[in-house]
Amino acid sequence: MPHWRHPELPDEAEIDLTPARLGVRKNLVRVFYKDLWDKADLSLVPQIFHPDFTFRGSLGPVLIGHRQFSDYVSWLTDTLDDYTSDILELVEEGPRVSGKLRFHGIHRRTLFGEPPTNGRVWWYGAPIFTFDGPLVRDLWVLGDVYGLRSRLDPAWSERLSFNRAPGASS
Repeated sequence: MPHWRHPELPDEAEIDLTPARLGVRKNLVRVFYKDLWDKADLSLVPQIFHPDFTFRGSLGPVLIGHRQFSDYVSWLTDTLDDYTSDILELVEEGPRVSGKLRFHGIHRRTLFGEPPTNGRVWWYGAPIFTFDGPLVRDLWVLGDVYGLRSRLDPAWSERLSFNRAPGASS
């Protein structure tokens, strides 16, 4: 069931996250986002990931193992109050689950060199979970860092231009 929508976010509803309607792998992805991330419940890390799993996060870091990942979760959930993951799509094929997510929170600490705005910031992410047995061996997340940067500092969006250079041929 979708949660309350923030007026600062695009109007996109979460998928039906009723555990009984999800397969085993999709349900583990649901637990990862809704319980581990949204509640910062680090006790779930060993229940979801192999001890030496690899992680490439939506904001760019490449990490290995439970400790590095847990430190990243703590850092981001401390930086963004009310950190929330909206699961907009999930697709399962073989040992992989991928999806479309929107991550958001209230910007309370410096992020990408930008001082706190105390406003809600958000970005999209596209994860690919690779399972090895019942646990995740690798998680790769492509994140819309440019979109986040332009919400932290609107001048960022002014730097992108799709205008052709004068004299460019078609």
